Amino acid sequence: DVASASSAQLFRLRHLQLGLELRPEARELAGCLVLELCALRPAPRALVLDAHPALRLHSAAFRRAFPEAPGAEPACCPLAFRLDPFTDYGSSLTVTLPPELQAHQPFQVILRYTSTDAPAIWWLEPELTYGCAKPFVFTQGHSVCNRSFFPCFDTPAVKSTYSAVVKAPSGVQVLMSATQSAYVEEEGIFRFHMEHPVPAYLVALVAGDLKPADIGPRSRVWAEPCLLPTATSKLSGVVEQWLSAAERLYGPYMWGRYDIVFLPPSFPIVAMENPCLTFIISSILESDEFLVIDVIHEVAHSWFGNAVTNATWEEMWLSEGLATYAQRRITTETYGAAFTCLETAFRLDALHRQMKLLGEDSPVSKLQVKLEPGVNPSHLMNLFTYEKGYCFVYYLSQLCGDPQRFDDFLRAYVEKYKFSSVVAQDLLDSFLSFFPELKEQSVDCRAGLEFERWLNATGPPLAEPDLSQGSSLTRPVEALFQMWTAEPLDQAAASASAIDISKWRTFQTALFLDRLLDGSPLPQEVVTSLSKCYSSLLDSMNAEIRIRWLQIVVRNDYYPDLHRVRRFLESQMSRMYTIPLYEDLCTGALKSFALEVFYQTQGRLHPNLRRTIQQILSQGLGP
Repeated sequence: DVASASSAQLFRLRHLQLGLELRPEARELAGCLVLELCALRPAPRALVLDAHPALRLHSAAFRRAFPEAPGAEPACCPLAFRLDPFTDYGSSLTVTLPPELQAHQPFQVILRYTSTDAPAIWWLEPELTYGCAKPFVFTQGHSVCNRSFFPCFDTPAVKSTYSAVVKAPSGVQVLMSATQSAYVEEEGIFRFHMEHPVPAYLVALVAGDLKPADIGPRSRVWAEPCLLPTATSKLSGVVEQWLSAAERLYGPYMWGRYDIVFLPPSFPIVAMENPCLTFIISSILESDEFLVIDVIHEVAHSWFGNAVTNATWEEMWLSEGLATYAQRRITTETYGAAFTCLETAFRLDALHRQMKLLGEDSPVSKLQVKLEPGVNPSHLMNLFTYEKGYCFVYYLSQLCGDPQRFDDFLRAYVEKYKFSSVVAQDLLDSFLSFFPELKEQSVDCRAGLEFERWLNATGPPLAEPDLSQGSSLTRPVEALFQMWTAEPLDQAAASASAIDISKWRTFQTALFLDRLLDGSPLPQEVVTSLSKCYSSLLDSMNAEIRIRWLQIVVRNDYYPDLHRVRRFLESQMSRMYTIPLYEDLCTGALKSFALEVFYQTQGRLHPNLRRTIQQILSQGLGP
């Protein structure tokens, strides 16, 4: 794993213990890490871990797992250590080990450290939360950020169980991606245990003014008090339906509880599949269909990504492509094929849009991407990982001729590889072993559709799914788009007024607006007519719809609706609803408007988001 400096191949990590103290006033985390290890060969000279300049190491110590004499405490001896540069996203921590260490002999390495300004740890002042009452902190480890949270083997190839004790300020609720102990030792002390092996990037923590509400027999939501009623009403009962559907398809849910925590708008992504506790941005609550899809996708990760994990970042499609396929099987079971086909059409549209931007020979459009040394694996996360990966998995399902038989294969694949990490060959060998008749037909070598070509060819998917079952939902979108772009304008406006898009699904409206965005800049009279028809209606819809209409406004320099852009940016603190608009504003004639709005709103933005927008503004405005 070129993204890891660690010597993980020389050791077996049996368990890791974290002792953490949250210090929000100093924006600092103090940690004591105990790694329970054994060497795979005699006398390793050193243990090398992934770390980060944000970590300040105070001490390292060695302790045998068993005392030298019965009844004695195992002796602890200090170890020498050094931090060296590795890449711009991390360092290497080398800890010298005692020379007499035997192979397979259990031992512990104990590290004490503090972490300040760590990329994995997001400290929020109270005013960046909804309640504005208490500070808030969360971690985000994917892909390689957790090396700034605690020293580790920061590679998806290494998994271990973990436990944690966390000390927090009074009145703050702490949650982790693990099972929380019901035993409360004292206020402000929280204990957690993860009984199944997970990679380092899935260790996650959140703390703040969070309250729980049960939404099913094994699920609850956590949110700030003012958001809890909305979160509860939108998810009560349905999460259990999704879990049950997934279990019917892929076998028992392995992680005990499936809880969801809603994070403030500063959360840098939409959702994260942390085991036992999905992290999701609260901004998505107003967009019901996007909320449904995002949570179901994270549910699917419980099998694909968390239980069976890609062993390298170069094959992230093994998690994301399979989770997307499983997500769509779950939505088909619970909401029908038409809805699933609509959502798939919407995403594949976005994939082709990205393809046009990057070009068909872009190396990041491969499923097996070559990760060059020094490149952050997070840069490989794109729609190809999800949608091209999905198309390959869908193609495999079509080869066996029966989705139910393919579900049976995936269930067997999960059972075989659960709690381990795999490469693509493991999946494909298992597929051909499960379907020997397909192996005899050499389906892996079909001209133009070879498995090797799927994995290593650049460009769009070699085959795409038949989405005709969604035509009742996609045809009206296509028809309305054609009215506005092919018919005379007065005729288009008259025809369009007969179509009530307020009755449409969110994905239909978003798909229609995306098509208009693709065609922008549009003739000014068309934009004027579109505004008269839709602007007020769209302004009352959810943020996923509003941002698309506002991007049309910006890309077409439509000044009469610019006040809506200002109002939207004044009310949004989320990366996903601000960055696209600022990027569009800075590539057109509205740079000074962007600068003005930013200076008025920057105080309400997280420092990381503020820096990103400043970079966009400086590039757009020139020297």
